[in-house]
Order: sequence, then C-alpha cells, then structure tokens
Amino acid sequence: MAPGQRIKVDRMPAEQGSTVELAPVLVIADGEQVTLGKPAVEGAKVIAEVIGHEKGDKVLVYKYKSKVRYRRKKGHRQLYTELAIKEIITA
Repeated sequence: MAPGQRIKVDRMPAEQGSTVELAPVLVIADGEQVTLGKPAVEGAKVIAEVIGHEKGDKVLVYKYKSKVRYRRKKGHRQLYTELAIKEIITA
C-alpha cells in the first residue's frame, strides 16, 4: 500500500467519510529498506478514509448429483468497504 492508493476490504462498521486506523502492520517496505515485524512492527499503523460500501460480483455455486435428481444453485455477493490510504505511520 502507498498513500493515495484505494483498496477494498471486508465490510467495516464505519461511516462514509470517516477515518479508520489499520493495525497491526506486519511488513513495511519503502523501496530499499524492508522492516519485518515479529509478529507486528511496533508502533506502525495505517490511517485510511472510508470512501464507501459496495457489493462484489455474484459468485454462483451449483451442486449436482447424477441419476438422483439432486440439483442446488446458490449465489453469494461479498460486502466490501472501499478505503483510500491517507498516511502510513512508522515508529
């Protein structure tokens, strides 16, 4: 992730336009230097703004067994929250 980038994450209970803090941060890379956490980087966090909530594309699941008239069709749409990365804080 980089500041200004937009990402989709699973639905979060946050209002549109609010800011959220994403922690723990596992890895920080700035081009040349890579910082690995054990298991997380101490004091690091990502500040993001909630752009909106949306649904993903429909995924169809079809179950079928031959000769026994067994057919099941089920659909699923995953709920997402779109975030815009504002700042990455390293300690």
